[in-house]
Amino acid sequence: MNIMKKALVGIIMGSSSDSRIMHAAAEILDEFGVSHDDQIISAHRTPTRLDEYAKYAEKNGFKVIIAGAGGAAHLPGMIASHTVVPVIGVPILVYNDKQQKKSDKHKFSAFGGLDSLLSISEMPSGSPVVTVGVNKAGNAGIYALKILANESSSIKKMLKSHKDKQHKSVLKESEDLKRLGLKKFVKKKFK
Repeated sequence: MNIMKKALVGIIMGSSSDSRIMHAAAEILDEFGVSHDDQIISAHRTPTRLDEYAKYAEKNGFKVIIAGAGGAAHLPGMIASHTVVPVIGVPILVYNDKQQKKSDKHKFSAFGGLDSLLSISEMPSGSPVVTVGVNKAGNAGIYALKILANESSSIKKMLKSHKDKQHKSVLKESEDLKRLGLKKFVKKKFK
C-alpha cells in the first residue's frame, strides 16, 4: 500500500554494486508505503548527469535524497552541492568483486569503509550531508521517513508504531534470555 504515490525520496548510488547495500533504504520506505525514485549516478563517470539529477529532484518535489557511495564517496557531497534538497549519505564498504581472479584475498576496501565515512561526513562548511554508519542504508531510510513525518501525520504515526514494536521486541528477547538462560538463548537465537 503506497500512502504516497508520488516519489518524495530519491535513492541514488555510484554504481550497480552499491545496490546490494542501498536496497535496505528502499525496503524501509516500501514498508511505510513511501514511493521512491532509484537511480545510478556516478559523480566521477557521469558528472553532467549528476547536475541534471539535482535539477530533476528539485523539479519533481523530492523532500530528501539518499545517496550511497564507496571509496572516495563523492556522490553525496556533490549532489548536496547542486541542490537545496536534504541529502543523507550512506558510506559503503567497497567490495572488490570486479577482479578477474577468484583467489584474490583482497575482496574488501583496505580501509573498511572508513574512507567513505570520512569523505561523506567531512563536507566543507556550507554544504552539509547527514551521514549514517557504513552500510547502514536502512537507517538512512528511517531518517528520510523522519524528515517526511514533519509534513505527514500518517508517517509520524507509523514511525511511532515502529518504535513501539522495537521496544516490545527487546523486552520479549530479554524475557526469553531470562527464562532460558544465556547458553540456551544463544543456541536458540543464533543457530
